[in-house]
Amino acid sequence: MIKNPATDTRCIATFSIVGRDPDTGEIGVAVQSKFPCVGNAVPWVRASSGAVATQAWANTSFGLRGLELLDQGLSPDEVKEVLISEDEGFMHRQFGIVDTQGRSATFTGDECMYWAGGISGENFACQGNILVGEDTVKAMADAFKTVEGDLAERLTMALMAAQAAGGDSRGMQAAALYIAKEGGGYGGYNDRFIDIRVDEHPDPIVELRRILALYRILFYRTKPGNLIDLNGEHQAYMLKVLRDGGYYEGPDGPWDKAMQKALDTFYSTENFEERMADFGKIDIEVIDYLKTLE
Repeated sequence: MIKNPATDTRCIATFSIVGRDPDTGEIGVAVQSKFPCVGNAVPWVRASSGAVATQAWANTSFGLRGLELLDQGLSPDEVKEVLISEDEGFMHRQFGIVDTQGRSATFTGDECMYWAGGISGENFACQGNILVGEDTVKAMADAFKTVEGDLAERLTMALMAAQAAGGDSRGMQAAALYIAKEGGGYGGYNDRFIDIRVDEHPDPIVELRRILALYRILFYRTKPGNLIDLNGEHQAYMLKVLRDGGYYEGPDGPWDKAMQKALDTFYSTENFEERMADFGKIDIEVIDYLKTLE
């Protein structure tokens, strides 16, 4: 039996966006709330199915149930109707859905706390409750459609735009980003491409984007064309890094097995495993990142 929202003390008042990138197959959810650890409840994503954000007097079963229904071939609008029909408290619920074809739906129950509503379109759905006003969800939608970059950039910038337009009327506390991609997880073993949570912070969206920048360098894989030869100034720079870190004590000279072993140890110790390259090669983004730490 579903709990009665009128007597339930939980309320995930928030704004969120579900989105899909048709070029990469990435699909995900970004969310911000005056509710700690919001990433534990709102985002539900599966690369083969789609994404669901469930909030307000959240029925978290909508997440897994929604993905299962998408797997069965139902459209987001059809999933919406099934979820509503199975939940006696649906008037207090809010959720957004996008599937792997880019179809979307958003739902806001009539009893959600003011201001509450949503916007859906091709490849996205935005929704929020207890907001300053409608401009928050409009700003999310506009940003998602106009910002350039990968899905993580578009989703998090949509949150930034929403906050700038008013955001949650109660303030900020937590944010999360969850993106799935076939084989996109660490080592390629699952679809959990990005899973970042800011559980408690005075400026959680900014913090989310700071962590995302770090996540990109450590967990994104090398882009085609980014590999360069370890010679000249690039070799000299990396040998200095390796010596300063205690990874290499040998002489200069052409790149050799001892240098490569030191570099591989550096990668494994400093969490750059996803950027490992063939002998005598390095991802230029690794060098660029290391220089920002100086």
